Amino acid sequence: MKSLILEMEEYAKEHNIPIMEKEGIAFLMKYIKAKNIKNVLEIGSAIGYSAILMASSSPDVKVTTIERDETNYMECLKNVKKCSFEQKVNVVFQDALELNLAEGTQFDLIFIDAAKGQYTKFFEKYKFFLAPGGAIITDNLKFHGYVGKSSEIKSKNLRQLVTKIENYIDFLKNNEEFDTEFYDIGDGVSISVRKNEK
Repeated sequence: MKSLILEMEEYAKEHNIPIMEKEGIAFLMKYIKAKNIKNVLEIGSAIGYSAILMASSSPDVKVTTIERDETNYMECLKNVKKCSFEQKVNVVFQDALELNLAEGTQFDLIFIDAAKGQYTKFFEKYKFFLAPGGAIITDNLKFHGYVGKSSEIKSKNLRQLVTKIENYIDFLKNNEEFDTEFYDIGDGVSISVRKNEK
């Protein structure tokens, strides 16, 4: 398992694929253990790095992970197979905004780590599948230190993306249904839980 994780980190670096920072994934694994989470939905698999590590954090955890990029999806499947996690990690090849989950499907944890510009849409779509007492965790809220400094960014595309992340943070802060705590861990993580369940 350890060698596969190192292999994946190397592959991500070589192919410029964003994977979760070590501090962030360690925090996530600890959270899964502490809260006794059994069922995780991950939006954005990439090569399966975080899905595999989340699934490994406890014997009873199952992860459903969604990926729309075919190359990443194939790589993710390959990695899941390499560590014999086919029973623990279900990889879905689909755009998360187009996927329709079966009614009544519920997850203890929903982890958002896909297209940054779509975070609010992901949150709004998937909050209905959050089990009572569950949490929605989002990664990359600092976005390499750019968040909070969008007015200084020269590149128009980068500025637009960072502005969308800043808008998402405002959306979380002002959300009447969820309470969100922000953590300065890895690339910036938030944990949102329903207000009546704190």
